[in-house]
Amino acid sequence: MNAIATLDQFDFHHRVGATHGPALVLFHSPGCASCRHWKRLLTDYAVLHDNVTLYQVDVQRDMALAHEFGLFHLPALFLYLNGQFHCELQSEARMEDLNAVLDAAMDASPQEAP
Repeated sequence: MNAIATLDQFDFHHRVGATHGPALVLFHSPGCASCRHWKRLLTDYAVLHDNVTLYQVDVQRDMALAHEFGLFHLPALFLYLNGQFHCELQSEARMEDLNAVLDAAMDASPQEAP
């Protein structure tokens, strides 16, 4: 999958919950330069890893989801495995760092959902 599907507060839990395999959810704002960089990076990542599903949430449009996840900074990136929350990812916005962080996160035990 090469495109990043947009989610909102009405379909977020249903669509992510029905996703098989790994899914990355990027919380962003259109005016955020770092967010735009992450979107490009994730699109490139998905080209190399076709088993990953990408989602994005515009927090300016869906403040309820930003509140639910307790977001204080953007961009924010979350990993889901087989529809279940796994963890928040902290990585530099570089492909090699993202690969290393994702590999480590998938090997780790899941965390409690926010």
